[in-house]
Amino acid sequence: MSGPQCCENPPTLNPASGQGHVEELGGLKSYVSGSSDSNLAIVLVSDVFGYEAPNLRKLADKVAAAGFYVVVPDFFGGDPFVRENAERPIMEWLKDHGTDKGYEDAKRIVEAVKGKGASAIGAAGFCWGAKVVVELAKTGAIKASALLHPSFVSVDDIKVICNFAGVKAPIAILGAEIDRMSPPELLKQFEEILAAKSEVDAQVKIFPKVSHGWTVRYDVADEEAVKCAEEAHSDMLEWFAKFVK
Repeated sequence: MSGPQCCENPPTLNPASGQGHVEELGGLKSYVSGSSDSNLAIVLVSDVFGYEAPNLRKLADKVAAAGFYVVVPDFFGGDPFVRENAERPIMEWLKDHGTDKGYEDAKRIVEAVKGKGASAIGAAGFCWGAKVVVELAKTGAIKASALLHPSFVSVDDIKVICNFAGVKAPIAILGAEIDRMSPPELLKQFEEILAAKSEVDAQVKIFPKVSHGWTVRYDVADEEAVKCAEEAHSDMLEWFAKFVK
């Protein structure tokens, strides 16, 4: 189900990072950024390293600066994956933190955000989080979705999004050229399925020379890595600006 690539380059978690704050929302601790008065909201669903990753929170602040109310929930209840824990490899950790449970939690988050007055909600998922966002997209719970270096997303998932009655939420897929979790060949299959369903707005983009996780697990001292990540961030923001309104 999962290979080691999704666990490479783990971030140094920092619960104090970001310009926002942590509050409970939908039963989960969540990092929130931006004005709760905004009626446009974006939910960011993390990779296995969780919601305290500094680059993810930095991205949340960037999205908030564009006028969105941004929520980054702690789907793992203070138990993110720890690569150094040899007694609990990724497959064992996933038994406690499956994407099915993540989806159930995400539904509550969406309802809580609606309760704060949001009339349009988008969601972006990173690695593990992409599968959670796909499940939200299948039900029409969100206005638009973005999947960044997705894991666990299948051809059947994309077919369901295209064929489920009434679900036409736009979907952007931003992938890496060097990715064993979602290799370019798989993303091209996604693109073919989406292209055949003209009523679903879709974008599939494969970024050259980058690896799985590049949008949130980059070295801030590496100028080229930062540039590649920021290009993906800009693409994601443009997508939400176009469809979450």
